[in-house]
Amino acid sequence: METQQRVPVTILTGFLGSGKTTLLNRILSEEHGKRIAVIENEYGEVGIDQALVIDAEEEIFEMSNGCICCTVRGDLIRVLGNLMKRRDKFDYVLVETTGLADPGPVAQTFFMDDEIGSEFALDGIVTLVDAAHINQQLGRSDESTEQIAFADVLVLNKTDLVNGEGLDGLESRLRDMNRMAKIVRSEKANVPVETVLNLGAFNLDQALERRPTFLEPEYPFEWTGVYSLEPGRYELSLAEGPDPSMSLVVVTDQGKEDEALRQSAEWCVRRYAEPAENLNPGETIPAGQHVNLLLEASGRKSFMLEIESHAQLGLYTQHTAEEFDIKLIREENKQEIPFEVERTWVAQHEHDDEVGSIAIERDGDVDNEKLNKWLGKLLSERGVDIFRMKGFISIAGESRRFVFQGVHMLFDGQPDRPWGDTPRRNQLIFIGRNLDEEDMRKGFDECLV
Repeated sequence: METQQRVPVTILTGFLGSGKTTLLNRILSEEHGKRIAVIENEYGEVGIDQALVIDAEEEIFEMSNGCICCTVRGDLIRVLGNLMKRRDKFDYVLVETTGLADPGPVAQTFFMDDEIGSEFALDGIVTLVDAAHINQQLGRSDESTEQIAFADVLVLNKTDLVNGEGLDGLESRLRDMNRMAKIVRSEKANVPVETVLNLGAFNLDQALERRPTFLEPEYPFEWTGVYSLEPGRYELSLAEGPDPSMSLVVVTDQGKEDEALRQSAEWCVRRYAEPAENLNPGETIPAGQHVNLLLEASGRKSFMLEIESHAQLGLYTQHTAEEFDIKLIREENKQEIPFEVERTWVAQHEHDDEVGSIAIERDGDVDNEKLNKWLGKLLSERGVDIFRMKGFISIAGESRRFVFQGVHMLFDGQPDRPWGDTPRRNQLIFIGRNLDEEDMRKGFDECLV
């Protein structure tokens, strides 16, 4: 299918607080004649970006499963597949990734999945760069480097916060990192829409030059074992491991060749995007479903498998067999069945374990004076470690909700739409390094009226 017959897709990325939502709002409010479907990804258990996006006719789909570049590729495929059922309602797609996402694996989706590749064409990757903080972020985050390296357009944003000489030096550093990208300077992400849409810019050959492993996918599981089994009942036995549970998908018609493993792995990506069914020890594992084996109590745990006819069975597990000392035992004679083939899927992309998100949700109103004092103290003491904060607040005596966003020590907020009949509540998200969740929740709670 020719590219022009496919729906163009722009990936909008950039580190936390660089201005992605501001640019998205600008695009959605422009008179450009496009009907845009927006896919947003949140990092953390509470998604609030959609609430920060202005009212628009465009359709917004939100994924809150975490990192879009690792475990959510199947979720992205699912959302894009659902979009095609409403093909008459849009003619362009914008994917806004979390600020902690490496855009490479997101772009992979449009080349690794034949069904998606036949319907959607990757138009370009647009990366927003926070001029005031990017030098600091590049020293502490691999994601910032990846986002810049993969960009077709770099929007150097917040230029009003840096002097001319500093901007020239920063632009020179960006050009050294990515000589193929177009660089556009902006304040408050105010750039012409034509500089970020309909680029026709993404080039697979160039992507492979920048990262030879670009088409090597990353998976939400680590290990596969293939077993040749006769009909009967089998016990899957696991010892205590690094987690109190382990997810897996069972494939009952599994080939041993590398291509067969790869095809099943892609199939399992979609299964892992579905909610996992929790199983207790002793219960039977259904084939072809995403299940979560509960292992909280001490000692080995056993789960059952029913094999009705001779099968090549594949286990696609969240952790490696060694981590949980996985054993497959035939119930009839207690014989352990060894795997005939194994494959370890090594994820290249890992988030810094010190980086996490804290979501605070509370009903009611806050005392404005107490809130200002708490935020001021928090930012003065922990501002360097707070990459990003955003949300909306219900201030006592105010008829409109207060929307805020911030990066490190910089904080910006303004009144938004009236609460009306909507229940007054507060939603805040902080993303940063080594944040004290209990202390932050306690501090905010003390601001409530």
